[in-house]
Amino acid sequence: MMLASFFLMTPSLTATASETAAANSQHATFYQELESKHQVPRVQAERILAQAQVSDAVLEAITTPWEAKPWYQYYPIFLTPSRLEKGLAFWQEHKESLERAEQTYGVPAEVIVAIIGVETYYGGYLGRHKVLDALYTLAFHYPPRARFFRSELGHFLALTQEEQLNPTELMGSYAGAMGYGQFISSSYRAYAVDFDGDGQRDLLTNPVDAIGSVANYFAKHHWQPGQPIATPAWVGATTDTSAFISNRGQQLTHTVADLQSAGIRFTTEAAPGTKARLFKFEEENNEASYWVALPNFYSITRYNHSPLYAMVVYQLSEQLRRGAQGL
Repeated sequence: MMLASFFLMTPSLTATASETAAANSQHATFYQELESKHQVPRVQAERILAQAQVSDAVLEAITTPWEAKPWYQYYPIFLTPSRLEKGLAFWQEHKESLERAEQTYGVPAEVIVAIIGVETYYGGYLGRHKVLDALYTLAFHYPPRARFFRSELGHFLALTQEEQLNPTELMGSYAGAMGYGQFISSSYRAYAVDFDGDGQRDLLTNPVDAIGSVANYFAKHHWQPGQPIATPAWVGATTDTSAFISNRGQQLTHTVADLQSAGIRFTTEAAPGTKARLFKFEEENNEASYWVALPNFYSITRYNHSPLYAMVVYQLSEQLRRGAQGL
């Protein structure tokens, strides 16, 4: 793959003197920030990073994310009978912890289970990339988002020091996300909780801590207990939706009243002044479905910025809620 080959050129073999100097400067700045922001000694970081390898698979994966697919190709990956069945079993097994998380943080059990189901198939698939390799590769060999991933690499080294984890053994996603809920390192440090009270915040092997941490994440990102997430909408053939649909961002740009006044038909218990936004999802045969997203939908996009992701989490949560009524 030509793009991957470009990013994998090593300074010692192919780079010019100026490129080598720039790379050295990036590393030096990284080590300085690591010591000042996270109190990780340079000598320790150098020893760890000496074991990191650039990953062609990571570079390929980040350029072809699932969220680039149209909706009709995306949702069948996640909305399957087996994922629903396994989710209900996970709910039954951890019913007490899920109820306690909902009481503590106000986040419904079905949303917590849906997140873990979409992210890792309830802990069954925690990722195939070494987190150290993934973050090192993206921090220093993927210019479009190098700044973000250098920050995450710093958080990762600090996290492994704080939680006494082996940085060379941890596995995760191509973006360096880890554990049942696939938290990136900065989120792990900021939002992970010791939900079972054993003295350790373990999102890697402990589903109870993962349940509490996912709920805490949403609570910290302004989840509104008891409020809806999204509702289907109907748009007439002559309705002009151009002012309400945007192909960029996830911010809720209008209100329920704005959309209803424009002739967009939908039913919701949300108040007229509630922030809202119309999303259009691509269906097969050039068809489209429309949904009105509400503040809790936006909260889900704080976990993953893709509206496709938020919609599939919502729809899986609804399937789980209906299926769990007999639990």
